[in-house]
Amino acid sequence: MATKNLSEYDLTSVPSASDMKFGIVVAEWNYEITGALAQGAVDTLKIHGAKDENIILKHVPGSFELTLGAQYLAEFTNVDAIIILGCVIQGETRHFDFICEGVTQGITNLNIKYNKPFIFGLLTTDNQQQALDRAGGRLGNKGDEAAVTAIKMLALKNDLTK
Repeated sequence: MATKNLSEYDLTSVPSASDMKFGIVVAEWNYEITGALAQGAVDTLKIHGAKDENIILKHVPGSFELTLGAQYLAEFTNVDAIIILGCVIQGETRHFDFICEGVTQGITNLNIKYNKPFIFGLLTTDNQQQALDRAGGRLGNKGDEAAVTAIKMLALKNDLTK
């Protein structure tokens, strides 16, 4: 169980995002959660200098569609990094396992295929309360963490390709 607030970090440890372009793909399923994750990501990108015109936000029906939605952003837009936000809550069947495994493998493959950051922001929780706790609740917002990760990964890539 996470004990750290996902939204607490040293602001000075994050590079400027003023020259970076971001795609964000958000699952509509569990939108009370995923909408909050998306808002956290957008707000955090802006705190670090990202311009509105450099943030593209798109929605897909559910978490399983996140991988293809992210691939579309990579292929049909000019973004530098893609943040992937969804929420899968454990139910009574193995559906949870199949969705989580498929999305995880898909995002890993996209990172390698496109040589750009695809940031894993998929909540995989046992219950609704755990998801709420990580979408702006008592444990902060995983969307904030995903945005910071995207900025830092782009900064790393930019530093290594100078």
